[in-house]
Amino acid sequence: MMFTFLSKWIRAKYLLNICSFNNRRSFCKSTEDYRSPLSDVRVLDLTRIIAGPYCTMILGDLGAEILKVERPGSGDEARKWGPPFIEGTQESVYFLSVNRNKKSICIDLKKGKDIIYELAKKCDVLIENYVPGKLKDMGLGYEDISKIAPHIVYCSLTGYGYEGPYANRPGYDVIAASIGGLLHITGEKNGPPCKVGVAVTDLATGLYAHGAILTALYQRKKSNKGQWIQCNLLATQVASLINIGSNYLNAGKKAVRWGSEHESIVPYEAFPTKDGYMTVGTGSDTQFLDLLKRMQLTELLKCDKFKNNQARVEKRDELLPLLRKEFKKRSNKEWALIFEGASFPYGPINTIGQVFEDPQIKHMKMVQELEHSTGNRVKVVGPPVTYSYAVNKARFAPPMLGQHTDDILKNILDYTNDEIQILKKNKIVQ
Repeated sequence: MMFTFLSKWIRAKYLLNICSFNNRRSFCKSTEDYRSPLSDVRVLDLTRIIAGPYCTMILGDLGAEILKVERPGSGDEARKWGPPFIEGTQESVYFLSVNRNKKSICIDLKKGKDIIYELAKKCDVLIENYVPGKLKDMGLGYEDISKIAPHIVYCSLTGYGYEGPYANRPGYDVIAASIGGLLHITGEKNGPPCKVGVAVTDLATGLYAHGAILTALYQRKKSNKGQWIQCNLLATQVASLINIGSNYLNAGKKAVRWGSEHESIVPYEAFPTKDGYMTVGTGSDTQFLDLLKRMQLTELLKCDKFKNNQARVEKRDELLPLLRKEFKKRSNKEWALIFEGASFPYGPINTIGQVFEDPQIKHMKMVQELEHSTGNRVKVVGPPVTYSYAVNKARFAPPMLGQHTDDILKNILDYTNDEIQILKKNKIVQ
């Protein structure tokens, strides 16, 4: 009994010390908060649309306190990107997808510059995605913020970077994907260029920024200095060309559109079936032989002209029509039973409805429900990364516009109710 009591006392004392050490946070929530890797990190989020909010959502899932600064009256433009909207509101479900685990405060950046300064002093990270020079003109550029908060990790997301002929252009995912070659290599062989179904360049930029911010925070532990991080959509897109870029740079090989086929691996594509499409890839000769055996294509097993991947790539126009003809004879469900336990990867092309009914998706509990401030229950796709100890999860629903203005001003900056009312009267905050 005494040992149990002492163990509990020591643990409570330890957690209390953690809370005391973490003096930038307003309070220590729980053991779960302690287990959240970024629970001692506060982020001043001046981003909107997709890339920046996606980045800060990832940080928020890991426990960082995200202070989302929005324009009074309108807020993040993505709030109006609908329909569809959350039931009974004009809040878009698009906004819902990248803004969980955040607190919203409305500040007029021109009138409320001093409030941003005060918040920067008490934050670890400032992230923004304005056109280069716009925040500097307001006195909120990196040079300005670093003078009053030298510890700050200041991350800028732009379309094309701070220098060069495109620097002052507004940047959107599909434009960067166009200039950076992604649309050129996406689509059917003889069809027009095609954009990807989601904003992958935005998402990749947000992921790069998330990693860069964590790197800078880690480096700050050794240097005691903040720094300026610059990420941009176009550089991210070009870096994401991987083998396609390498093919051109090292072999002068120009890329073409392949539809669902693969340039260097055959077979590797979405095959039409009786009721849909089944995607199959054979990355080795052993996998190809397994495919032929399961499809009972015994005549091809004896055919030397398809004996290795190089031969199959060279003779794709002979091999693929044979496989396509066979795939059309059965349904996706029938092929899935035939391929069960196969050495090669395979899977149906699911509709979005089928995605969320998929047994593996359900097993991973990818969909989570959160209580929205409107009283509605909203569903979100949770974080895809799990840890053996750390907490990484959707904790609370995206905020309504300005939902936490008073809370942030009171509990982080120690403003009085009278001071907050004066700021609201002068339309500095909302």
